[in-house]
Amino acid sequence: MSHRVPRWIMGVTAAVFAALHVPLAVLVMFSFNDSRFSVEWRGFTLRWYERLLERPDILQGLRASLIVGVFATIVATILGTLIALALARRKVRGRSFLEAFLYVPVVTPEIVVGISLLIVFALVGIPLGLTTITIAHVAFSISFVTIVVLARLHGMDRSLEEAAMILGADEISAFRRVTLPQLWPGIQAAALLAFTLSFDDYVITSFVSGPGSSTLPIVVYGMARKNIEPSINAISTIVLTVTTLLIYSASRLAREPATVAKV
Repeated sequence: MSHRVPRWIMGVTAAVFAALHVPLAVLVMFSFNDSRFSVEWRGFTLRWYERLLERPDILQGLRASLIVGVFATIVATILGTLIALALARRKVRGRSFLEAFLYVPVVTPEIVVGISLLIVFALVGIPLGLTTITIAHVAFSISFVTIVVLARLHGMDRSLEEAAMILGADEISAFRRVTLPQLWPGIQAAALLAFTLSFDDYVITSFVSGPGSSTLPIVVYGMARKNIEPSINAISTIVLTVTTLLIYSASRLAREPATVAKV
């Protein structure tokens, strides 16, 4: 028996999606606008994208974002996966509380996280720079990685692991040949999500960055405050495209069916 959704619900859904995505579509369209002031369409051009290559601050910001994103993703993915395995596969006292506590960094306002990390770095005496930015990104990414990997673990069939142990596999072999292949799509999805969060972050980064360590979002915000020009639309379009592709890839990987390595 099929249940048809009323047309008014579909209409509301379409209106909400339009409200969310029309501004982004306008941003992308005007990144190709030949008008410098972006108030009217004067023809198609790629010069604003070409202009990005002439801005050393943008290239330096992109380099900083990639360095921080890669290192933060690697560390956060390793630590988050280990935490998820400990919570899902070991009898940990207060596990329900610990799993609930994972959501605290997720729901905490970014400005609060940024201020708290800045205070910690000042107390410890760590100079602000790419190192503090990377530490901050690892700190707020671990919870997201753990949640994604933990969800994957909860959806896995543990009977395969038990069967491998019964057939003579030791704990390491069972993990490598049974658990890890099933878990790998979730780890990849978590890593892509962590990199996306790191690459897009502005609020927390603005608190813990030092001189000469501005990431791409910091540079873009500085450009918007000084002089609004279509090159901002161009770099914003690139960031939007990269972020969309990463989120889409993470979503596809998270839904990928589990597989087991052949012995």
